[in-house]
Amino acid sequence: MDKPIPKKKGLQKKHIGYIAFGIIILVLFYMAFFADRTSTYKVEKDKLIIESVIEDQFNDYITVSGTVEPISIIFLDAQEGGRVEEILIEEGSMVNKGDIILRLSNPDLYLNILDSEAQLAEKENFLRNTQVTMEQERISIKRELISLKYDIERKERIYRQNSVLIKDNLISQEEFIRSKEDLDMALSSRDLFLERERQDSIFRSVQVETLKANLENMRRNLALVRQRVDNLNVKATVDGQLGLLVPEIGQSISRGANMGQINVLTSYKVTAQIDEHYIDRVRTQLTATLDRQGSEFNLVVRRVYPEVRNGTFEIDMIFRDSMPDNIRTGQTYYTSLQLGQPKVSVLVPIGGFFQETGGQWIFVLDPSESFATKRTISIGRKNPKYYEVLEGLQPAEKVIISGYETFGKNEKLVFKRTK
Repeated sequence: MDKPIPKKKGLQKKHIGYIAFGIIILVLFYMAFFADRTSTYKVEKDKLIIESVIEDQFNDYITVSGTVEPISIIFLDAQEGGRVEEILIEEGSMVNKGDIILRLSNPDLYLNILDSEAQLAEKENFLRNTQVTMEQERISIKRELISLKYDIERKERIYRQNSVLIKDNLISQEEFIRSKEDLDMALSSRDLFLERERQDSIFRSVQVETLKANLENMRRNLALVRQRVDNLNVKATVDGQLGLLVPEIGQSISRGANMGQINVLTSYKVTAQIDEHYIDRVRTQLTATLDRQGSEFNLVVRRVYPEVRNGTFEIDMIFRDSMPDNIRTGQTYYTSLQLGQPKVSVLVPIGGFFQETGGQWIFVLDPSESFATKRTISIGRKNPKYYEVLEGLQPAEKVIISGYETFGKNEKLVFKRTK
């Protein structure tokens, strides 16, 4: 009889393959559904800049560097052309209004004065001669009227006598009529001379007034020419400092040419260049502060220039109260320009991460601080110290704010263990 073969107990070889296959399936299943597939990058923690997220008052300001300039600059333009003969005040000197800075010469201008004076004298002589002639004509007419008056009186007397005599037929009718005609002729002559006198009087008045007006114009023109000569003395128009003087001795200056400037030093302004990113937020009356000599000084934006050049625009700020001691034109001041009202916000310190992320995400440390993961955030305003976080972060969380250039597209940073 055949003997029954007893079954072997324990793990057989064929079962090992099944088990191995099952394990592989489980591993693949775990990796497919449960394993962390986040791309990681190992980095040394001590080479990173890690800061805590805080909740504090956000001051909406920017730091701008500005140059001290005089409160106003008065340009010296040549009101008259000429040759520079003498420079009386040097560049950088203080001047008072009316001080002569330099002298010009212009021979043509002196010839114009002589010509104008000669014309004026000629016109004055002509006026005097005209007035003398008119007076002579007036006297002549007056004399003629007196003669006519006596002639009329005589002819009236003859006519009255003839009127009596004709009644008694003591004179002829012809003689009477002739006396009447003589009287009428005399009366007509008188009326004609009176009309002539009236017309001549009007004409003389108009002519004299015209001549006087011409003379007055010539006198004004002469005064203007003399004023032009006075303009050859270039004078300070305000009190201040002669900040720039261009001409040299012997140089010919054209009329209207700029010769220099006077800096008005009663006060100063700070002129700053600001990135065009802020052009919509900067306006007049915004306030600014600067620290100098251990004190804080307040300024206010007086003017915003609309032109954008090389990515910046210009503003002028003036001091509201006091100014720093020993302030000088050309000094550089760093001012904090306030763009808005302070507000309590979640803040992240300024760092190099913004260049790579644009403020759209940041690496946040795990509470264990053994790794950091990428998180989407939203950043609003910024000042020289902080970014304002609108969403995505909580106070006390820690973030990496140094540059992300070497992290690539990895979404998780694992910190290497220090030995």
